[in-house]
Amino acid sequence: MAAAGFATAMQTRAMARPGQEAANRRFLGGTPEIFFPKTIDNSRLVKVADPKRKREMAQFVGALCVLFLFTMVYLWQHFSAIEYGYRIEQAKATRDSVVEMNRALRLEQASLRDPERIDALARGLGFQTPQAGQVQMMDTAIDTGAPVLASARISVVSAQ
Repeated sequence: MAAAGFATAMQTRAMARPGQEAANRRFLGGTPEIFFPKTIDNSRLVKVADPKRKREMAQFVGALCVLFLFTMVYLWQHFSAIEYGYRIEQAKATRDSVVEMNRALRLEQASLRDPERIDALARGLGFQTPQAGQVQMMDTAIDTGAPVLASARISVVSAQ
C-alpha cells in the first residue's frame, strides 16, 4: 500500500508544470512522500430534505413537462399535415383515374347505343324491321291535367 502511495506522488511530480521542476527535484534526493488512504464511512449521515430545493425541482420538472407537451403537439400537427398531404395526393390520383374510366365508359356506352350497330346486329341474328300495323301503342289516352306518379310507354309488336 505504501508503494502505491509513493508511485502516485512520483506521477504527480512528473505531471507538474515546467516551472515546478526545480521544486520537485529537491524531493527526489530526500525522503519520499507516502500517502495513506483514509476510508470515510458516510453510512450514518442522513440527508436533510430541503423544501426550497424540492419546490425548485418540482417547478423545473413541470416546465420540462410543459415544454415536452408543446413539442409533441407541434410534431403531431406537423406529421399529421404531411400525412394528410399524402392522402390528398392519393385521392387526387384516384379521382383522375375514375374520371378517365368514366370517360372511357361513356364513350363505350355511346358506341354501343349506336342505332346502326344495333340494326346490323339484329339483321345478323335474322330479325327484320316491323311491318306497318305490327306496332301498337298501349298508352294512347294520357290525361295531361292530372298529376302522374309514373308512366311507361309500352310497345307491342305482333307477329302477324
